[in-house]
Amino acid sequence: MDLQQKLDEIPKSSGVYMFRGQNGEILYVGKARSLRSRVRSYFQEARVDSPRLDRLVERIRDVEVVVTDTEREALVLENSLIKTHKPRFNVLLRDDKNHPYLKLTLNEGYPRLYVVRQPGSDGAVYSGPYVPASLARKTANLVHRLFGVRNCREKLNGKRPRPCLQFQIKRCIAPCVDEIVSLAEYRKAAEDAKLFLEGRNDDLIVSLKKKMHDEAEGERFEEAARLRDNVRTLEELGARQKMAGVRGGESDVFGLYREGDNAVLQVFSVRSGKVVDRDSFLLEELEAHEESDVIEASLKQYYELGRFLPSTIHIPIDFPERQTVVEWLSAKKGSKVEILVPQRGGKRRLVELVCRNARLAYELDFREEGRQASQRLEALREVLDLPDRPERIEGFDISTIQGSETVASMVAFERGQPKRSDYRKYKIGTVKTGKPDDYASMREVVLRRYRRVLEEGQDLPDLILVDGGKGQLSAAWGALEELGLSHLPVVSLAKQEEWIFIPDTSEPIVLDQHSPARQLLQRVRDEAHRFAITFHRQQRKARDLSSSLEAIPGVGPKNRRKLLTHFKSLKGVKAAGVEQLQDLLGPKLGKQVHLHLQELL
Repeated sequence: MDLQQKLDEIPKSSGVYMFRGQNGEILYVGKARSLRSRVRSYFQEARVDSPRLDRLVERIRDVEVVVTDTEREALVLENSLIKTHKPRFNVLLRDDKNHPYLKLTLNEGYPRLYVVRQPGSDGAVYSGPYVPASLARKTANLVHRLFGVRNCREKLNGKRPRPCLQFQIKRCIAPCVDEIVSLAEYRKAAEDAKLFLEGRNDDLIVSLKKKMHDEAEGERFEEAARLRDNVRTLEELGARQKMAGVRGGESDVFGLYREGDNAVLQVFSVRSGKVVDRDSFLLEELEAHEESDVIEASLKQYYELGRFLPSTIHIPIDFPERQTVVEWLSAKKGSKVEILVPQRGGKRRLVELVCRNARLAYELDFREEGRQASQRLEALREVLDLPDRPERIEGFDISTIQGSETVASMVAFERGQPKRSDYRKYKIGTVKTGKPDDYASMREVVLRRYRRVLEEGQDLPDLILVDGGKGQLSAAWGALEELGLSHLPVVSLAKQEEWIFIPDTSEPIVLDQHSPARQLLQRVRDEAHRFAITFHRQQRKARDLSSSLEAIPGVGPKNRRKLLTHFKSLKGVKAAGVEQLQDLLGPKLGKQVHLHLQELL
């Protein structure tokens, strides 16, 4: 049957239709209360004039329909087909971030817990998604502290001679050393962590209390005290959750900003009266789609992405199928869901605020700078085969002259842009030989940086970049292994050839000078170098100033401090007249300082 015959035979009932192209690919999926009227309208001369619809109709070679009993069934099926096939002509949400999950590898002999971006079907336990994303890391930190489940990628057999830093800072119970904890004990701790991640805190508290009493009866009081503290923490968490439930007030607020064929959709999650997270989506090639169609399609796809479904949803404009979508979401949640279009008051102001934020996101994502940054991050992800875009990159550089005044810098980039408030500078303390040792210096600064990050429970970067070649990379990699952070992606960028080195690979990655990935790495490396050089100059200047005054007989630390405090700098001391110096230091010493400094001019 040809296309025209199919159009004549389409039933009038509700359902879903699919347009297919030359090679059988699905071009567009839609739902309709009356399939015959909706599908045939695409091929009528009186339809809406739109280049996008013209291109769609030109490519249609076949149409398929699926009849449903109700519009709600059609909506569910339409959403499922769009999610599966991602048709070229449908409105598609392109998430600018994925909410993270926690993965507990109970399928491994020595389970690990770490953050991932997508759940899998590999036998591990997944918890999430976490909203806001920072909650995933905070929860992981709590699990490490409460249960001591490891996050390292080291292959364990219990025969390690000594535990790593994670054990010392009480974030791991050291299953790598049999004498500290047996495999059976460690797996029991991992099972307790599973109960916690599944939200079964009541069962977990009963289990921990029983274990606490057993430990106390066996006079293992230190372990009993640790379990007691864990029980108290879990009870406090449960109390907080109950209080939040009493206050209620959960809603999602949608906002849209559009220019031409492109738009940004933003969703603010409001919990207990506070905005706790923000989602942002890019929408492209909208053309003939009305804004009401965009809101409807976006809302349906959003809650198919696994997002928490609140009882109230606020949107900026209404759409014809709102009641059908309400019924679908209510069935999905198992309780009543409302979709409201606020017209005045605080709720309307909140919707307008989200729309303003959508406009700001549009400026960042679709304007040139934001677009280039996004392209570079995506290119870097592909080149380095990273699981996600490296939203946060931390870069390190060492600066020294003949081994003297060795310093290091750490710079941070977020979404391809420098975040100067997170920059850090370090004086290197372990290299005392007077000879340059970039490898030892790099190892020291990476150790110090991420030991501090672990101790303070800060977020780890998505990518670490070190300035140098394979030697500097090995030094940084060794430091990360010592801290149990060998799972973090780390690369080095050599200055002369601009080659990229990655661990466990002998051959470098060589990119064209116009490569967006190479340009981003160079920018991070150059910024780290600039910051290190600036700090090195400051240190050298302070050293020269101090050594010039130290060379003057009779001028000790107290008088040096007095001179610099009074005259502000070495230049000010040198410019001072003999009378000024004598007034400050006395006639004899003042004259001696003046004569000595004049000889240096």
